[in-house]
Parts: sequence; C-alpha cells; structure tokens
Amino acid sequence: MKSRKPAVPTKKRKVLIILSNRWNLLQPPKFLEIDCDEDGTIYKERKLPSQPREARYHEVWENDEAKTDFASCHRFKRKYGHKLQKRK
Repeated sequence: MKSRKPAVPTKKRKVLIILSNRWNLLQPPKFLEIDCDEDGTIYKERKLPSQPREARYHEVWENDEAKTDFASCHRFKRKYGHKLQKRK
C-alpha cells in the first residue's frame, strides 16, 4: 500500500507579466496578472486594461520581444525592485 503525501497548503503568488515591444517603443505594453503557486502551476490568467497603480505583486516579469499573448512567449526577464512589486 502506497503512502500518500499530506496535503500541505502552498503559498499562492500574484505575478505581473508585462508584454512590451523593444523594437517599436510607440506600441503600448500589455499587462497580465497571473495567480500561481510556488511550483509554477498557473490557476488564473487575467488581462489588465491598463497599468496597475498599486504595488500588490509578488514578482514582476517582462517579455520585450513583441509577443501578443502569454502562451507565445518563450523567455521572460524578472524585474527586481520594480515599482509594482510588494516590499517585503
């Protein structure tokens, strides 16, 4: 008989994804909010109508390769100390 691992609640995180275009600076960036856990499992993905005003995100990631949605992105750069990131 296999033993099961006890269900340990994982910490949920809010991540801000910024999709921008480094080749055309006139194109406005798109903002996505993602709810995930520590393992990287994504629970929700929401498009934001504009740039958020409050610092309420655990992490901020940016893709500047002119991609239009999260699924088509291959690499992200983490922005440490971003103004929309929560202070610890």
